[in-house]
Amino acid sequence: MRSVGPPHEGKDSSRANLAEQVYAEIKARMHDFRLVPGDRFSEAELGVQLGVSRTPVREALLRLRNEGLLDVESKSGWFVRPIDFDKLEELYDLRVILEAASVQRLCTRAEPAAELDALKAVWLVPAAERLADGREVGALDEAFHATLVRAVGNDEMARVHWDVTERIRIIRRLDFTRPDRVDATYAEHAKILRSIIQRKPDQAQLLLKSHIEQSKAEVRKITLSALHEARLRSQAR
Repeated sequence: MRSVGPPHEGKDSSRANLAEQVYAEIKARMHDFRLVPGDRFSEAELGVQLGVSRTPVREALLRLRNEGLLDVESKSGWFVRPIDFDKLEELYDLRVILEAASVQRLCTRAEPAAELDALKAVWLVPAAERLADGREVGALDEAFHATLVRAVGNDEMARVHWDVTERIRIIRRLDFTRPDRVDATYAEHAKILRSIIQRKPDQAQLLLKSHIEQSKAEVRKITLSALHEARLRSQAR
């Protein structure tokens, strides 16, 4: 188990930095399915695992509780909260609004967005050159959608979109544990990108909405057993 910091902390700035590292590590464990809904742990055991005192651990855990990812019970300690599928649907709907608006602007702007060139290099490739690792494709998928929004040049839209991305990442990455969903992502992203390049806003928006709706439909199929199976596959790598 890797340590996120020294066993003893001194100044407030050092403690704050350790709390940030603990926060990032716990989130990484959730994103990689090393922690799944229902898993329980104590502040003490987490501190031992990470090589830090309980103070930065507690600060990180309270932050994650405020984000709705964790909760705590007086007798049984901390646990990963169950998935709120109603909230997830709302977040996916917000994604559609933000990304559809971004695609429409990209199709109608005077000059093509320079950011599209980087996306073309990733997604408009022969099938033989496509990546197969679900974790890598999941990260590239996030970058694809974030880039479409960021390329518009509206910082507030990009900030809200990234917040949505953070909140759905744990479930969203389950979509890339299946080879067929990886292949579908490449095909759908390529169609969306070509429509934007060809300045076809209606077509691009329709393809984008269908792409996100399909992802949302896959989320509806996710069960606790699927999360545990994903963790087993992650551990077997």
